[in-house]
Amino acid sequence: MRVIAGTYRGRRLVAPLGDHTRPTSDRTREAVFSMLGPLEEDMRVLDLFAGSGALGIEALSRGAGFALFCDEDRRAASVIQENLKALEIGPDRGRLVRGDARRALQEARRAAEAYDLIFMDPPYLLAQELGTALQDDVAAVLAAGGRVITESGRRAPMTLDRLPMSKERRYGTTLIRIHTA
Repeated sequence: MRVIAGTYRGRRLVAPLGDHTRPTSDRTREAVFSMLGPLEEDMRVLDLFAGSGALGIEALSRGAGFALFCDEDRRAASVIQENLKALEIGPDRGRLVRGDARRALQEARRAAEAYDLIFMDPPYLLAQELGTALQDDVAAVLAAGGRVITESGRRAPMTLDRLPMSKERRYGTTLIRIHTA
């Protein structure tokens, strides 16, 4: 797996071993960032269920100013730290929170943090349940004009009823949806 474009273009990323984490394919990542268009320097990114951190790292590579990575899996968190270290992304540009997505969102909400891009790529089997459970907290930390990008399976898609959907694309068994504030 490699960073597709930007500052870190071509740099390799490691992914957690085993089948517990499913990294977003290069093709799907490229399509997502094509739909998003250029990123601004002051953009803040929240990468929930980050896995390898590939989505947040791609956003940083393409110009976003800061990314917060969240994953509760110990192996995934270790891999994210390894990828950030290998790319020399310091805590001023990228930070990891190991823990539950709901807790991370609630902490961000209490701290009045706002994010311009929020990536949500949970385990496909939990996507519907998590979309319903997290949508209020996601909406609360989404900056005005911000976007939420969900990745889920086509058969059981993640739905965020409280945020308007602006785009939807299918890539094999993967469904990408972009919701706006």
